[in-house]
Amino acid sequence: MGIRIGKVSLWHVHAWDYIGQAQAHPDTDITAVWDEIPQRGREAAEKLGVPYYETLDELLASDEVDAVIVDAPTNRHKEVMIAAARAGKHIFTEKVIAPTETEVKEIIAEVEQAGIKLTVSLPRLNDGYTLAIQDILERGLLGQVTYVRVRLSHDGALANWLPEHFYNAEQCGGGALIDLGCHPMYLSALFLGEAITGVSANFGYITGKEVEDNALATLFTASGAIASVEAGFINAYSPFTVEVHGTEGTVLYGTPDSKLLLRSKRDEAAAEWTEQPLPANRESAFEQWVRHIQEDTLASENIAAAIQLTRLMEAANRSAKTGSVVSPQELNG
Repeated sequence: MGIRIGKVSLWHVHAWDYIGQAQAHPDTDITAVWDEIPQRGREAAEKLGVPYYETLDELLASDEVDAVIVDAPTNRHKEVMIAAARAGKHIFTEKVIAPTETEVKEIIAEVEQAGIKLTVSLPRLNDGYTLAIQDILERGLLGQVTYVRVRLSHDGALANWLPEHFYNAEQCGGGALIDLGCHPMYLSALFLGEAITGVSANFGYITGKEVEDNALATLFTASGAIASVEAGFINAYSPFTVEVHGTEGTVLYGTPDSKLLLRSKRDEAAAEWTEQPLPANRESAFEQWVRHIQEDTLASENIAAAIQLTRLMEAANRSAKTGSVVSPQELNG
């Protein structure tokens, strides 16, 4: 018998994507559903042919559930994941773990005490272009990294295909930055390769929503390297873009094609702009989670990146509100 998974809420737009991953994996089965909106949960359960549980506690008490996929509103992550951990259920969750680092630490403490496996969906860490850029950086082909820019945007607020609750500040903890901007944020932190000493953020409200639909966060480091983290819900044709610049070279991805281009003073083969091969994506975060459950291993790097992500998001939200650079002390280390 495979790992039996309870689907905890279908609030997030990727909820059915994760259900699809569970259905496609040979070692996992969806066996239960709970949702904070009963009608949505019942409809999902009927579609999946599994029981719907009226309360989260009932689902977590079921012997037919070994693990949960959490797609609940972000502001309910703490309550849901602590309950799951205390019930001994493994957890796969959509980013962010929680809106604040204080909440994240409480969740992690419960996860560690329960000895369950937690993995967070940070999918672009596993994509081929990310692996290729990491390899270029490890080979020193850019010299010292000086500037990183990562942009991810779509027209969801203009074309009205995002669910209305994605503009609810209480449920989401923010708008474009904490949703789409998570991906540029954790990629920027990865490519900078050093501690982030300050965060500054500016938000725009072009469509007049309760949350920002246009966002820019700037990350600072002790070396002087800077990263630009960009996200928006109001751009019709804005390609996913990565730039990493250094003292000896530059690597570009997605400007606008899905190609990786390198120019480096340290590589004769890349003395001019040259397209670099992209390795295959490594296993998805969901597949990694299943393997951690099966092999009794920990998603240490994934969890560390997820904790840092919440820390940076919290700092960016604070910066946008106060109009100031948030200092390292305010980032809680």
